[in-house]
Amino acid sequence: MSMSSAKTPSQFADARVWLAPAKINRFLHITGRRADGYHLLQTLFQFIDLCDELRFAPRADGVIRRIGGDRRLPEDDLCVRAGRRLQAAAGISLGADIYLTKRIPMGGGLGGGSSDAATTLVALNALWGCGLGESELCALGLELGADVPVFVFGRAAWAEGVGESLTEVAPDEPWMLLIDPSCHVDTGLVFSAPELTRDCQSITMPGFLAGRVSNVCEDVVRARYPAVDAALDWLVAHGSDGRMTGTGACVFAAVEDRVAAEALCRQVPDEWSGYVVKAKNRSPLFDTM
Repeated sequence: MSMSSAKTPSQFADARVWLAPAKINRFLHITGRRADGYHLLQTLFQFIDLCDELRFAPRADGVIRRIGGDRRLPEDDLCVRAGRRLQAAAGISLGADIYLTKRIPMGGGLGGGSSDAATTLVALNALWGCGLGESELCALGLELGADVPVFVFGRAAWAEGVGESLTEVAPDEPWMLLIDPSCHVDTGLVFSAPELTRDCQSITMPGFLAGRVSNVCEDVVRARYPAVDAALDWLVAHGSDGRMTGTGACVFAAVEDRVAAEALCRQVPDEWSGYVVKAKNRSPLFDTM
C-alpha cells in the first residue's frame, strides 16, 4: 500500500479489510475488588461473527487520523490512541489514515471500541513492520482498556483479574440470537451500584459447563433499564435462556441452529434490533491476517 498524505473514504475501496469482531460474555462474576477500586472478574470471552471493518492507508508524515464511524476527538478515539501507543512503543515515524465501518452496536457490552483498537494494533504492527509480539501488543492494549487484550489474543478465553489474565478455552460455538434493545447502559453506574454482587466464589471451567454461572450485572441493569429487562423477559417468554453480555445493553440466547435463530429473529419487536450470529472460538480477525 502506498504512502499517502490523506485519503477520502472512496479511496479506501480497494484497501484490505481487517475485521474487528464483537464479543460476548458467556457469564460474568465479580470475585472481589482491588485497593484501587477495580473489580476482580471471572468471565468467558467468546467472539461472534458480527464485525466492524477497518481499512488502513499508511502515511509518511506520522499523522494518525480516523475517517468514518462516529467522529470523536483524537484523544477520545481508541483507534487513534492505539495507533499512537504503537507508534511510540515501536519508535515508528509513519502514520496512518484509518477508515472505520461500524456494524457493532455502540454501548451494548459487545466490546466494539476495544475490538477496533485491538485490530488497529494488530494491523499497523504488520503494515508498519513493527515486529511486536502478541504479549507486547496485549500489554499496549491493556493500557487502552481491560477488554482490548482479549481481542489481540484472538482466542476464546477464560479471563480473570481485571480481565487481563487470559487462558485459552474451547467452549461450544452455538448459533445465537442477539438483541440490541436500543438503549445505552452506563457501565460506571452499574459497577458503582451498592447492590451489585462483588463476592462470587471462584469457579472453574467444569462449573461453567455445569451451568453454575450468571451475569451478576443483570439484576442491577434490569432495575434501571426497562428495555433490557423487557428484552430478557422476551427471550424467556420465547423459550430461550437469555443472558446479558458485559454490563449490557445487548442480550443473547443460544439456539438450536441458524434456521431457529432466523425464525426467532423475525419475531423481535420493531423497537429493538435483532442479529443472527455465530459464536466463534477463533477471532474473525485471524481470517484477514
